[in-house]
Amino acid sequence: MAATTHLQDDWDRHWSDFGEAGEAGPSPKYRKRLILDLLAETGCSRASTVLDIGSGRGELTAAILAAFPGARAIGLELSATGVAVASRRVPEARFHQRDLLRGVDEADLPPERATYAVCTEVLEHIEDPAVLLRNAARYMAPGCRLVVTVPGGPMCEFYRHIGHRRHYDTQSLRAVLEQAGFAVDRTYGAGFPFFNLFRIAITLRGNRLVADATGTPSLPMRAAMGLFDLLFRLNLRRWGWQILAVARKA
Repeated sequence: MAATTHLQDDWDRHWSDFGEAGEAGPSPKYRKRLILDLLAETGCSRASTVLDIGSGRGELTAAILAAFPGARAIGLELSATGVAVASRRVPEARFHQRDLLRGVDEADLPPERATYAVCTEVLEHIEDPAVLLRNAARYMAPGCRLVVTVPGGPMCEFYRHIGHRRHYDTQSLRAVLEQAGFAVDRTYGAGFPFFNLFRIAITLRGNRLVADATGTPSLPMRAAMGLFDLLFRLNLRRWGWQILAVARKA
């Protein structure tokens, strides 16, 4: 295995190195569509307060507020870089730098608890994801609906480089949510066949993808991502390696 500098815990560097390529990629766009559909299906509206757990650079928060005009949004993010970028991008939302593995101070809690929450592509980076979810639940009202996405399918060196500690299936995600005290409505895998094929291509690309995805994507990379973005619109919401769950705070 080639020597690499892993980004398991350096989230400021993560967003600096991979933020632009990550936002342009077909996978985040696909997940965003799935999440917005699930929020709408579970009743999210302009009267809702939405919590974005691991809000990154704010791209999902921006999409939520565009889809549900008038809704309120709170973002929690470990990275100061992520919070700064998100705050500039979505000034109408409130973003806070929080380490949800270290507990929650009562003084940090907003007066209004969230009625909906999203946690997308976060739990795979955490040694004890149930701790993070239990602490995040302090920001949620009773009955708050939580939408979660995590990666399934094979692990590869690129995913290890960007800090993935594990990948999930529907049963293991359900177990984590129940351990954290949530009632799980459903879990499923989406993305067959093209999301799975894209993930296989990433696995075959190996270490070379680290350089490809750093900084501004090249023209050939953008073309490939654009093609997969079109193909992802034909994915089935079954048999896929994009794992999703809808749960409720008890």
